[in-house]
Amino acid sequence: MDALLNELQAHVQRVRSSRDQMQTLLNAVVAIGSDLDLGDLLRRIVQSAVELVDAEYGALGVLGEEGRIRQFITVGMDEETVARIGHYPEGHGILGLLIREPRSLRLEDLGAHHEAVGFPPGHPPMRTFLGAPVQVGEKVFGNLYLTDKRGGRQFDADDEAVLRSLAAAAGVAIDNARLYDESRHRERQLAAGADLTRALLSGEPPSRTLRSLADMVREMTGADLVTLALPMGDGGDLVVETAAGEAADRVMGLALSATTLAAKVYATGQTISSDALSEDPRSLGGSASVVPLGPAFFVPVGTRERVRGVLQVANAPGGPSFNEAVVHMVESFSDQAALALEIAEHRRDAEQLTLLGDRERIARDLHDLVIQRLFADGLSLQSVLPRLGGRADEAERVQRVVDDLDDTIKVIRSTIFGLQHHERPGRRIGLRSQLATLVGEAPRTLGFAPALRMTGLLDTDVPASHAGHLVAVLREALSNVARHAHATEVEVAAEATDRTLRLTVADNGRGLDPAVTPRGGLATMRTRAEELGGTLTLTRHEPTGTLLEWTVPLPTDATTAD
Repeated sequence: MDALLNELQAHVQRVRSSRDQMQTLLNAVVAIGSDLDLGDLLRRIVQSAVELVDAEYGALGVLGEEGRIRQFITVGMDEETVARIGHYPEGHGILGLLIREPRSLRLEDLGAHHEAVGFPPGHPPMRTFLGAPVQVGEKVFGNLYLTDKRGGRQFDADDEAVLRSLAAAAGVAIDNARLYDESRHRERQLAAGADLTRALLSGEPPSRTLRSLADMVREMTGADLVTLALPMGDGGDLVVETAAGEAADRVMGLALSATTLAAKVYATGQTISSDALSEDPRSLGGSASVVPLGPAFFVPVGTRERVRGVLQVANAPGGPSFNEAVVHMVESFSDQAALALEIAEHRRDAEQLTLLGDRERIARDLHDLVIQRLFADGLSLQSVLPRLGGRADEAERVQRVVDDLDDTIKVIRSTIFGLQHHERPGRRIGLRSQLATLVGEAPRTLGFAPALRMTGLLDTDVPASHAGHLVAVLREALSNVARHAHATEVEVAAEATDRTLRLTVADNGRGLDPAVTPRGGLATMRTRAEELGGTLTLTRHEPTGTLLEWTVPLPTDATTAD
């Protein structure tokens, strides 16, 4: 009788436990179904799974490109433990098995499985394991991972069934949250598109329109940094024309070499994402070499047949990743951005045509009116000279006036030639392209790519003579760094203001002794500066290295930039 009573009591306890577990499951389904914020929802799903099966640790791995884990949400570990482990798993071992074979998996000993690859340093020990895929429609969104049932017990079939039920409900909740997220992003996109249209129709300068575009993308995504890189010349090189964010000033004018992800997006016309941009082995140089960046993505602006630029959207290291809804929103908005760039190009072309038309008109008026009148006046004065036979002083004075008129005609003719031929396409390679080419060749001697930043109207306001000196100085400076500095980083900046042309080259090498007298290449660089009325200074670059600054004044007449 006692045995039968004990068995009956155990059965009642199992029924009660199952009832409580099912009630907890229903409560969890209701709870996750009422949350429309995707970030909060994912964490609530993991927390509910841990509570349902009484597990010590839980995680949800969200899948991204090529079946890799792009987001990993954990429950049961404190922030110190997570920081000690480092980067979250990419999808190897048991986690990779669930990715390749999306069905529930229950293990008594996690380390004994043939797919197990062990834990990274600092990871807490784990033994029992229970996992299940989370599907949104027909697509696997991610996987739920649970380890170490409390009390040293094993996960049983009931736990596995409960987790499968929760995963199915989670898939529906995630789908609803994503639809809600997409609707909010669509609203933001429409509002930003309306603002951009107003800016375009208002006739704002192209530079201000592009800055507004970057600000809009940053506001839409909540990113820490947004940049827009545009092609420079015909060589396919990119330069950051506008940026929005706290570090915008540090990346403005930065030249992007072919090794950067932005250049790859420009070449292929395909969106690229990265979980940690500054640590991504696929990218070398670019804004991530100047500013530490974490999750980021790059979107082509335009069509695959004609990419007009590249938008980079990034967060600081440790910041949240961008979900697919955000990426799709920026991809859609990039079509409007392409329209903005096209309108800006047409506006620049129209302004250029107007300028060239004014120059042609001025040149024609100078030739047809001014020169002819001056020539007639000179002939009239020359006809007076024979009548001044005995008055040598007066004759000499008239002759000087005639000579001055002749010189004036020559100057006006030279001006006419300059007006008619100034800045014709193909006359010379722009200074920006020359600098980008020179820095692009530097890795052959330095062993790494320098960072290049260019600001100001380098192609239009800098005369050819000044540009030639600057390029020669930069070539010599990079050569000195390669031969003597033993540096691992070099930052090059070229800036043209209304009155000054400045080149700075900073490295993190062993530094230069200030007591050493400049000779050889340094002396030549100083001579080039002094010939143009400028200076060359060498100072210590903190914390290590040398800072070279070459500064020369620009001519007040910008038309000399021929």
